[in-house]
Amino acid sequence: MRPSLALLAFLFIAQPQPAFAQVAAADSGDTGWMILCALLLMFAALPGLMLRHAGQVNVRNALSVVAQGVVVVAMVSLVWGVAGYSLAYAPGSAWLGGGANLLLANLGQLRDGLTVPESAFVLFQMALAMLAAGLLVGAIAERCRIGWCVAFAPLWLLLVYAPIAHAIWGGGWLADLGVMDFAGGLVVQASAGFSALALALIVGRRREAAGAGHAPLLTIVGGVLMWIGLSGAVGGWALGATDDAATALLNHHFAACAAALVWALLDQMLGARTSATGVLSGALAGIAAISACAALVGTGGAMLIGAIAALICRSVAALVARRVDDASGIFLIHGVGGATGALLLPLFAMPVLGGVGFEGAISLTGALVSQFVGLAVVALWAMVGSAIAALIVSVVIPMRVDAQTEADGLDASQHGQQGWDFR
Repeated sequence: MRPSLALLAFLFIAQPQPAFAQVAAADSGDTGWMILCALLLMFAALPGLMLRHAGQVNVRNALSVVAQGVVVVAMVSLVWGVAGYSLAYAPGSAWLGGGANLLLANLGQLRDGLTVPESAFVLFQMALAMLAAGLLVGAIAERCRIGWCVAFAPLWLLLVYAPIAHAIWGGGWLADLGVMDFAGGLVVQASAGFSALALALIVGRRREAAGAGHAPLLTIVGGVLMWIGLSGAVGGWALGATDDAATALLNHHFAACAAALVWALLDQMLGARTSATGVLSGALAGIAAISACAALVGTGGAMLIGAIAALICRSVAALVARRVDDASGIFLIHGVGGATGALLLPLFAMPVLGGVGFEGAISLTGALVSQFVGLAVVALWAMVGSAIAALIVSVVIPMRVDAQTEADGLDASQHGQQGWDFR
């Protein structure tokens, strides 16, 4: 008697089947959140920074500073894909990543330990690098050749930014020392700020006395766009659409608000007029400070960190301006602000002040020492590395335009009807 088809089917299904390994799938919510945060950062790095820089310079140089920002961002993005990501995050030594991810080869379906594809992580990290490099343009505006900027940007990324990112975020030697940086107070804000200080000192002061900028409205609009766009840094570094992300966003906003109001109050106390540009400078100083610890402190701590950053930055503004011709205040706002937040992190991360506390047997004293060492290393290497990169490029392309070009304005000389002059 022939077995029925139903019996045959049952016997086939009942046979032991080979086991297939299951590949973990990315969380679509976390992936979408990280991509959104990367786009917010790009929003801050392109229209935000470009408008802010353009508004703070003489009208004869507004186009040139935007052009320099665009080419720097473009160059940094390409070099990030070629080698920057690999040197920052691929497995390597304690000092620098390896070559496993050159040209973004061998990216994983998931970034190790995360619920997002490694490609989304690469995109987010590229946006942070774009922002850091774009900040530098504002410090040397109205004096620097566009060709020099194009050549300097990739060297700075590889010599300064990638090693610092690897040392703190890529599991390098500063991370082993216990240095903490949640979303870029050291890696992005302080490294860009102290690099800007070095570049401003190397290029020298502008020959014509610097004014307040030709378009305060552009400065304000750019600052507001950065206020919003920089929320992508703290939200994205939560590495998912989680409570940490929401907490970080709240603290980002609280710190910016407190810093803006403290800056305005100090303007009045110091005999200056309160201005919208000043209020936005205060907000950005608070944002730079909270970057290091946005998800690690409580609501009150975030407000106090923003207020303290504004107090310090506004109090030393005149002193810095007398010694450094930084057209957009990059060192003052981002360098000093980021450093302030990094040093305040251990204090306000304590549970008694509403923070999340420290892991393991880390003490407050140990955390303070680690943060101080981390800041000293980042500041020193940012200045030294930037000086080395600047001098290397200057051997081939002069850094500064000549006196006549500076007097006429870089827009007329470098961006005439025949296009850009990269010399």
